[in-house]
Amino acid sequence: MPASPPSPYDIAIIGGGVNGCGIARDAAGRGLSVCLIERDDLAAGTSQASTKLVHGGLRYLEHYAFRLVREALIEREVLLAAAPHIIWPLRFVLPHDTGQRPAWMLRAGLFLYDHLGGREMLPGSRTLDLTADPAGVPLQARLTRAFEYSDCWVDDARLVVLNAVDAAEHGAEVRTRTRVVTARVDGENWTLRLRDGAGAEAAIAARALVVAAGPWVGEVVEGVLGATTSAPVRLVKGSHLIVHKLYDHDRAYMFQNPDGRVVFAIPYEHDFTLIGTTDEEYTGDPATPMISPGEVDYLLASVNRNLRAPADRSAIVRTYAGIRPLYDDGASAAKDATRDYVLDLDAADGAPPRLTIYGGKITTYRRLAEHALDRLAPFFPAAGRPWTARAPLPGGDFPALSFAGLVADIERACPFLGHAHARRLARLYGTRAMRFLQGARRSEDLGRSYGPELSEAEVSYLVAHEFARTADDVLWRRTKTGLRLSPAEAAQLKDRLGG
Repeated sequence: MPASPPSPYDIAIIGGGVNGCGIARDAAGRGLSVCLIERDDLAAGTSQASTKLVHGGLRYLEHYAFRLVREALIEREVLLAAAPHIIWPLRFVLPHDTGQRPAWMLRAGLFLYDHLGGREMLPGSRTLDLTADPAGVPLQARLTRAFEYSDCWVDDARLVVLNAVDAAEHGAEVRTRTRVVTARVDGENWTLRLRDGAGAEAAIAARALVVAAGPWVGEVVEGVLGATTSAPVRLVKGSHLIVHKLYDHDRAYMFQNPDGRVVFAIPYEHDFTLIGTTDEEYTGDPATPMISPGEVDYLLASVNRNLRAPADRSAIVRTYAGIRPLYDDGASAAKDATRDYVLDLDAADGAPPRLTIYGGKITTYRRLAEHALDRLAPFFPAAGRPWTARAPLPGGDFPALSFAGLVADIERACPFLGHAHARRLARLYGTRAMRFLQGARRSEDLGRSYGPELSEAEVSYLVAHEFARTADDVLWRRTKTGLRLSPAEAAQLKDRLGG
């Protein structure tokens, strides 16, 4: 007798970025059976190429996007409490220059920013005298006044991975490096034909389908589902520079440009400064965006307009670019297009539902996931209630503002590591760092070293528990050790893992 077909999942999700993994986590935690399918690595697309901020979007106030800003500000503290290892407070310095936004407008905007989202943990804004404050030292002499406010930094790729890890620990199946070849309605279910990296094919069924493919949403809906997109998508490229550290303090700058845009200069991985971002219309392949010479010039000009010591191309260590799949609201300029999200539900004539995700931003991914489950709730009446607002992500089960204590705990348990190494592991893994450090009394107990601070024990943990498969997965998404490994050291890791 032929084998019985496998039972359908409740939800199949196409896309392993922050939205897809957030929805998978929320759904699995409500007791739904979930299969998440990603054709590359988790966070391999837009979700690893952000400016790495959890923020309300101060400049969106100029577009009267008060609901979006309020939701993002509320989420800022929710996420800080849920993942204080990979998200932490950051102070931003906004120098005031003549000919740009007037001081009264900045003060009014920051007053709203302080009070619109129920801020509790983060300090409020203040005015700085740059002639006396250390933040003024790297700046040009004409800049004598600034405003300072709070937002948060986030390790964007790890945010995605930890959502996937939590989804799996709640029962979800996570299939990376697996392509959805076709997805078709088959009676009461969707049938998806899958092909893995080795070319092996399989089929799964699901009662509902979520398309969270980011900039590939149109390609998936039209090419995989054989349908038509019901909402316009605007692809906008945002590019960034990683340069050798431009200044010594731990605050970020937000520089205003003559064209009305802003550019951030942010402390990055202790020895570097992250500069970004741009907003350019994009029509190429979303998988291979590259920064243009004009974007490099634009970003360098922005910092050089404000800093005393000029930066040039010789300071650049690495660049990256990502494609934002913005919902096309008809805005005339890319910088003015909405960062809000749109959820499009198609369940006509009793067919199994399809929910397509358009737009969104990292800060509001968890709320997007809740709204997605709200839209699908009529089809799953037995599902549990929302739960993620008070649930820590893996490794984040410690008080939000007590990171230093976690570092001290790791140092006490493994004094051979040294402070910098213990701090790096605490930042990446939180309380779960001890899962691969447990029992180690010396560096040799962690196995082979692949370069500065990257051990076989850490690599094995990433492969076993965080879906890492290749050297790039480890060096650039699970960690940022690729910034410090030599080509020979990276080659050793590639020999171990491939990629």
